Amino acid sequence: MSFDKNKPYNNLPLLPPQIEVETKAVLKKAILAREALGRLTAANRRLPNESLLVNAVLLQEAKSSSEIENIITTNDKLFQAAVSETKVTDPATKEVLRYPRALWRGLELVQARGFVNTPTLIEIVNIVKGNTAGLRKVPGTAVVNGQTNEIIYIPPEGESIIAEKLKNLEVFLNTTNDGIDLLIKMAIAHYQFEAIHPFHDGNGRTGRIMNILFLVQHGLLRQPILYLSKYIIEHKNDYYNALRDVTERGAWEAWILYILEAVEKTAIHTEAKIEAICALMASATEQIKRDLPAIYSHELVNELFRLPYCKRDFLVTAGLVKEKTAGRYLMNLEKIGILGATKVGREKLYINKKFYELLKS
Repeated sequence: MSFDKNKPYNNLPLLPPQIEVETKAVLKKAILAREALGRLTAANRRLPNESLLVNAVLLQEAKSSSEIENIITTNDKLFQAAVSETKVTDPATKEVLRYPRALWRGLELVQARGFVNTPTLIEIVNIVKGNTAGLRKVPGTAVVNGQTNEIIYIPPEGESIIAEKLKNLEVFLNTTNDGIDLLIKMAIAHYQFEAIHPFHDGNGRTGRIMNILFLVQHGLLRQPILYLSKYIIEHKNDYYNALRDVTERGAWEAWILYILEAVEKTAIHTEAKIEAICALMASATEQIKRDLPAIYSHELVNELFRLPYCKRDFLVTAGLVKEKTAGRYLMNLEKIGILGATKVGREKLYINKKFYELLKS
């Protein structure tokens, strides 16, 4: 294997790697990561509705995954835009909001096809970027140091070469009898996808969506609630250095350990967040039962914790009340301090302040 950072890496080795990747350290870490994922799934089952957290966590994942690629928005803009009818004009927020749509579409496609493939990845990136560019067709793509403009990496060039590398990746991802632990396989596939760099833009986000699709496809996650990008944001230099070391030195063990650590730590963090949300929901339930017994229902509490912002339409669409009554419910919840009102354009939204702060942490 030869690598020259100033030339397209057309001889990027195919998968599987031709070295032992399941070292003792890697296998030990894979066990810990699997155990953490198991505890996360168990914690999520303790929520009144297993799908309750999905939208909120996906928005956080979308924000962080986009931030890794320097597309920046705020929690407030993002959560407001997710529920408001006011047209989103901020380009970064619009782009971040496409991420959850891309992931949901990816899950639909994987459920229908039973596996992750190149057409699925192309459809995902087209949604992420809001275009139909598809695979790179012309040369000239290079990964550069943002501060020095030094070339770090030039991915493979030529549509046929890119398609060949992706086909090999697809076969590797969907071969289940090769004896490679699924989490280790995910880590290897993530490197390979980033190294192929098949699209002009959006590769990082598409690769991170691919991780979640793979985990759900193989039953390691029941819901797409693993917030992996949080760990990558907090250890961004290590992420890029580990990617580079695989390319330049074949340092697979350090890369796989990084991804397994990300899975473990993220699962632990999300499990703790679920426990805190369960406690917050229980507290809100008791307060509403005590102060507003006439409006309390299990379904109402669930609706208040679907996203940090709520509005009348949510209660109406959920079949809880009529529109006029919905407004009165929300105003009463504001009076007892569970919600706070704010105007976004002409629309009145209500923020679940404690839930919002918990999601931000």
